[in-house]
Amino acid sequence: MTVLQAAVLAVVQAATEFLPVSSSAHLVLVRWLFGWQDPGLAFDVALHFGTLLALAAYFARTWMRIIANGFGWRAGQAGAAGADRDLDRSPRLLWHLALATLPAAVAGLLVQDIIETHLRSPLVIASMLVAVGVVLLRADRHGARGGDLGSLSLLGCVVVGCAQAVALVPGTSRSGVTIAAGLLLGLRRDAAARLSFLLAMPVVLGASLKTGVETLVGSGPRGVEAAPLMVGIAVSAIVGYFVIAEFLRYLQASSLALFVYYRFGVGALVLALLAANGSPAGGGL
Repeated sequence: MTVLQAAVLAVVQAATEFLPVSSSAHLVLVRWLFGWQDPGLAFDVALHFGTLLALAAYFARTWMRIIANGFGWRAGQAGAAGADRDLDRSPRLLWHLALATLPAAVAGLLVQDIIETHLRSPLVIASMLVAVGVVLLRADRHGARGGDLGSLSLLGCVVVGCAQAVALVPGTSRSGVTIAAGLLLGLRRDAAARLSFLLAMPVVLGASLKTGVETLVGSGPRGVEAAPLMVGIAVSAIVGYFVIAEFLRYLQASSLALFVYYRFGVGALVLALLAANGSPAGGGL
């Protein structure tokens, strides 16, 4: 893998990880279009670590506020301005998020190997792009009711966490399915996206640590040089930060319909490539 390939894949990963369009579908299409080989699990970990850094940087103050509220450290927070004002009305949000992370963590441990073996195919990707697109369109049109994170209950957090577990299936889009769940629970579009991004951090961190340890001890694949890995981390972190900021700003005044129709288009493209070539990824992701 070259540094240029690493940079291109990092841009694709960072943009599509946070937008509700499925990063797995876009990565396989880019590799097919340019004739690139799958860089392997170590590079995937690097890209996800980069997007984790983007999340940590963008939501650093939010997490400090959530943690402070969770432990009752409320001094100096009253009357604070900005998007995090709603957090003071949900002092247990830290613990709600912790519980909501469990479904994806358990699913990852129990069925990740099955998914890697049987579900990483273009047909599954295309099907999930369309199916989740339909759910997202329904949620965007009829689900949002103006709620914020301060109004979210424990049950609501767990429901979104269960939706996050479904995102293990390629083509689903973790942000897409969790935002849809948040909208159906009555959250505003930007609030649903904030919840989605907050839930992503512990899951991405856990997955990165697990796979990274496996790679270091020799049970996972190697083969990517240090330079592409470093470029992948840096580019995905920088691009990811700006994608988060612009996406949240966009959702304050606009619907998700654009992304839904884009999903339909990409799903149709994957099916067309599958019909014409057998598999755009040479047999899988």
